[in-house]
Amino acid sequence: MPSPAQIIDKLVTARIGLLLKHPFFGNLATRLQIVNADDWCPTAATDGRKFYFNTGFINSLTPKETEFLFGHEVLHCVFDHFLGRKGDRDHQLWNIAADYAVNQILVDTGVGEMPKDAKGKDKGFQDDKYKDWPAEKIYDEIYKKAKKQGYDLKKLGELLDQHIDIDGNSSSAKDPNTKGKNGQPTYSKEEVKKIKDELKEAMISAAQSTGAGNLPGAIQRLIGDLTEPKMDWREIIQQQIVSTMKSDYTFMKPSRRSWHMDAILPGMINDEKIDICLALDASGSISKEQCTEFLSEVRGIMEQYKDFNIHLWSFDTEVFNPKVFTPDNMDELEEYELGSGGGTEFECNWEYMKNEGIEPKKFIMFTDGWPFSSWGDEHYCDTIFLINNPYEKNIEAPWGVTVHYDD
Repeated sequence: MPSPAQIIDKLVTARIGLLLKHPFFGNLATRLQIVNADDWCPTAATDGRKFYFNTGFINSLTPKETEFLFGHEVLHCVFDHFLGRKGDRDHQLWNIAADYAVNQILVDTGVGEMPKDAKGKDKGFQDDKYKDWPAEKIYDEIYKKAKKQGYDLKKLGELLDQHIDIDGNSSSAKDPNTKGKNGQPTYSKEEVKKIKDELKEAMISAAQSTGAGNLPGAIQRLIGDLTEPKMDWREIIQQQIVSTMKSDYTFMKPSRRSWHMDAILPGMINDEKIDICLALDASGSISKEQCTEFLSEVRGIMEQYKDFNIHLWSFDTEVFNPKVFTPDNMDELEEYELGSGGGTEFECNWEYMKNEGIEPKKFIMFTDGWPFSSWGDEHYCDTIFLINNPYEKNIEAPWGVTVHYDD
């Protein structure tokens, strides 16, 4: 067995290799403090500040496999996989999904080499079908697979590293150096927030020093979300709704331009009534918080206009609870109930409108942007997709207008 100094030297050399070949990964890897964790960690782990390692595991890796391992831990930091993003999902299945997501990026980018076992088989999870998939979408698929296998996770494979869950909900520890029952460090919610802020600043700095053209696509999009100013989505929606209003000319309201002319010019008169359709995605991938936000925004639209005719419904694989709202019954929105929370088929919205003879001036869909198949009928009506997806913020509909919800 090599000495502790030799293992540290191996890890430092791997970080230097990343700096030279993949500066973004190298910059973020260099900021992680290298810490021996033989007492609780069988492989490697990170908490966003430290790189924990097991001596035997690191000794078993080649130099390129060690580079891959550092890249693996860096991407867990970049994509916030251990800082509350898991939600109430199964811990082990979420870890597998997160590994699929980061390993695919490393393979596509050519960062090091995937560690292999004695038989030359990859130790980590990787499948080209998950290219550009976020961990949440991968989780949904492997959850179905695990369910069929009776949740025998051994059939799915083994994780490359140890995943620390530091979302701050399971521990009240005030000292981040305090160790839990299994020897892992524990964290307070305040400490978790500090780590998130530190990682955000480190990511932006590493991206700026590397150059956008040298970053994987998924990371480019993530950095863009953090740094690029965006037009408020409410303004875009309002512009789209206003565009449906009819305008005409009338001599009952002369134009102000005629005040300084010999002729009297007609003024503009606007029909202030809006007539639109709104569909709320109530599929299983939509959280209760998102549903509440959707309904809140519907009320916001109602309160902006004196007169309106809003046809509202919710959907998953079919349409539920269609209801027409006007100023006379807008208070009933508080009692509106969404659908069943099943799968997601966008086409059901167009089938419903066609069957009911509804031809809206503007159709707005509140959704997370994850349909099972097509996005609907692009030739039927003007459509706006308002996408609220905290995990994949760069989804673009193949047609219509895409607007991203952002607090």
